[in-house]
Amino acid sequence: METSLHRQLKELYADDDSQTEVQLGDFRIDAIFQDQLVEIQHGSLAAIRDKIKKLLVSHRVMVVKPIILRKQLVKCSSRGGPVVERRRSPRAGSRLDLFDELVYFTRVFPHRNLVLETPLIDIEEYRYPGHGKRRRRRKNDFQVEDRRLTNIHETLQYKSASDLLRLVPTSLPTPFHTGHLAKSLDVPRWNAQRIAYCLRETGAICQVGKQGNTRLYRKARRLRKRRRKVA
Repeated sequence: METSLHRQLKELYADDDSQTEVQLGDFRIDAIFQDQLVEIQHGSLAAIRDKIKKLLVSHRVMVVKPIILRKQLVKCSSRGGPVVERRRSPRAGSRLDLFDELVYFTRVFPHRNLVLETPLIDIEEYRYPGHGKRRRRRKNDFQVEDRRLTNIHETLQYKSASDLLRLVPTSLPTPFHTGHLAKSLDVPRWNAQRIAYCLRETGAICQVGKQGNTRLYRKARRLRKRRRKVA
């Protein structure tokens, strides 16, 4: 079932109402904007990876991956029932969340026909008790009824590997390792390793050696050209 959030984003990106949910060959396209195909993906980018690769053969494509910065949890008494509680989710999103998904998308991005866009947004998430009647419900026993867009803080756009470097501090030493990256971004080491993987696979950085078992990197002097159209 389509959420309000997905519908709201389609309306924002489409040229007009007639340019949403357009059938194109074997694919249904979320929206068309100025002859560019727009795919809005809330879930994993891995789910649309093969679809996007095929579309890029002969079309310009924008993949919109919204990143939720703040979420208001709205608890309803039942599906479609009245609201009984509102509270803010303790988890806050970050523009770095892009790398959590890009790790599955490095065989597609960058590409000469592809733009990756990440609106940084706030939403309301409507929930109701779910999974049947129980004497003792688990604290997190709920189903999501809807998600609604409430605010767009800014929209970031990535067309090449060099654009990804805007997310990385310029103060990194040369060479650097994932420990440096973790400290400069204030993230766990495992998170920095994922970021480094994405940057390396997209050609934004390159490995220049090792310090013991630790890989050393530097920013690429000549960034990888965007891939030609997929054969």
